Amino acid sequence: MAAAAVPVAHRAVDGRRFVLDGSLDLTAPFTSVADVTIDGRLHEFTAGVSGLADDVARALGVDRFDEELTYQGGSLLTARTRPYDPQIRLTEDRLVAVWRGRRYCFLTELYGAATVDLLGVLRKLRVEEYDDGLTLHPAGRGGAEFAAPATVLKEVPGLGLLEMAPLTRQRAAQLPSWRGLRTQAGELFRDTLSDGKPYFVLATEDTWLSLVPLSDTDLEQVPTLVNRLRVSSAG
Repeated sequence: MAAAAVPVAHRAVDGRRFVLDGSLDLTAPFTSVADVTIDGRLHEFTAGVSGLADDVARALGVDRFDEELTYQGGSLLTARTRPYDPQIRLTEDRLVAVWRGRRYCFLTELYGAATVDLLGVLRKLRVEEYDDGLTLHPAGRGGAEFAAPATVLKEVPGLGLLEMAPLTRQRAAQLPSWRGLRTQAGELFRDTLSDGKPYFVLATEDTWLSLVPLSDTDLEQVPTLVNRLRVSSAG
């Protein structure tokens, strides 16, 4: 049974807002991922609801955090992990850092770093929390910039895992060369991954979406479900 049409808004790490509407179940939480170049080095930040930090930390082997500081209106927690990588036959030294606010959090990792190095990185960013997500703004006179527009990931039951980003010229150039299916949401393309599994791309007026089917996805129903979806974004 289709869910009632209740629009939801999700704010990406770089501040862009994605609004989804339609008679689908849009209640699942979202995550946003961005690469930020800080003093010439690339750092990945993952943001989402506050519980995301604990889930990701556990996946990285963190059972508890070693240090907690008050930072930019929230709590900054750190832990050190030393996983062994069998491919390179080395033990990695990782500093896992989580900033947690009222409703949202972000997580990042630094290799071979101390807390003072982490603070040096974060000082180049200003954290702002909103009702629909959090943002990281490059602060000061430079030294930090987004390497590319941030993405937003969200699971929609029955449809699959959506990855959303602004429809830039680079994204538009990556669209398949053939004509897609016209839907209420935009132009829908079907393609295959390198392993032969199917996936979809949806291009709206201002948003690029990839749609990876999940175990509950009926591939034949994807165009029908997409036709019930509306997506827009604004910087």
